[in-house]
Amino acid sequence: MKPAICVLNAGSSSIKFSLFEESDDDDLTLRLRGQVEAIGGAPRFVAQDADGNPVHERRWDADEGLDHGAALEFLAGFLLEQLKGLGLVAVGHRVVHGGLLYADPVRIDAAVLASLEQLQSLAPLHQPHNLAPIRRLLDSRPDLPQIACFDTAFHRSNPDVAQMFALPYELHLEGVRRYGFHGLSYEYVAETLARLDEDAALGRTIVLHLGNGCSMCALDGGRSVASTMGFTAVDGLMMGTRTGALDPGVVLYLMAERRMTASDIERLLYSESGLLGVSGIASDMRTLLASKEPRARLAIDLFLYRVRRELGALVAVLGGLDALVFTAGIGENSAEIRARVCRDAEWIGVAVDEAANASGGPRISRGDSRVAAWVMPTNEELMIARQTRRVIRAETGVVQRGRERAAEADYAA
Repeated sequence: MKPAICVLNAGSSSIKFSLFEESDDDDLTLRLRGQVEAIGGAPRFVAQDADGNPVHERRWDADEGLDHGAALEFLAGFLLEQLKGLGLVAVGHRVVHGGLLYADPVRIDAAVLASLEQLQSLAPLHQPHNLAPIRRLLDSRPDLPQIACFDTAFHRSNPDVAQMFALPYELHLEGVRRYGFHGLSYEYVAETLARLDEDAALGRTIVLHLGNGCSMCALDGGRSVASTMGFTAVDGLMMGTRTGALDPGVVLYLMAERRMTASDIERLLYSESGLLGVSGIASDMRTLLASKEPRARLAIDLFLYRVRRELGALVAVLGGLDALVFTAGIGENSAEIRARVCRDAEWIGVAVDEAANASGGPRISRGDSRVAAWVMPTNEELMIARQTRRVIRAETGVVQRGRERAAEADYAA
């Protein structure tokens, strides 16, 4: 029976899953993936095999009232059917915020769960939903190992000065600092980059994770040294519905002059701004690129301006640049956005190959470009599965070594 690992990524309106099995070359192979989406509305479930072929699909009417708990129960039943011939060894979870405590993936028990619940205010759109299936599985399957894999952990290698705000130092010690996010994506890119460009993997690289959520990360020798996101996942680049960097004076103004409450401002910053707020049309870059409306073009121009500005800051942190890597939904799929970013970066030595960029790369820079530019699909689910397996194997090794020592002691006695 082959060992298998299930990966869960629970969000505000969806639960995504992936099922990986051990392959003969000691790697992990995707067997199944899918999601329950539109939870709270008219939910839909779809599952596909590794080749993208449909395996199962189901829809619910809005009046059936499928909540996260019921969606998880349905998903558990479906996965039990799919596990024939496999032995489920653990469930790996994407958890957005690990705070100061967690710089590595960790096995979850009641104490760990309680500490993660204390961080919910730092990632209000993600953390509560990330933790909900963990809580349910701890109750229903306490024997099943669950591993939390954190979006913040990869950035714990940032130097202290890169994490600090110019606030009283006591607040920094209490945890008011820049954490950075999308770490699972960046870690996957860092691990994979050497196969494409060993010089970039060992040198100075900026990765652009451009999707509905956007951020950029400066890597030096594969380690994160700076990120555009900060204390929360609303900082840095303009995003689909999030503001990105914002003068805190704007928040004070909205409270004093517009009488907006904390929940009003949270909704504004996280859900009503970004590409959607500026364009007034959509949060989806594909829709905006296809639109002729002036505000759609304005939103795109502002998005690219923010990328250009943050790129310059990260190049300064690195003291130069060897490579750019585009990843996530926009980064992987929008040739127009990649081309404009590369043209904006000509001053640092990026020379885009228009034909290679139009075809999706993977290398989209010319041979004479001083800075290489790449397109690399990210795979956060595989990164979570790998981290989960490492924790389980480490635990198994500890148990095995303990047994060996006990046997040696018995023999000596």
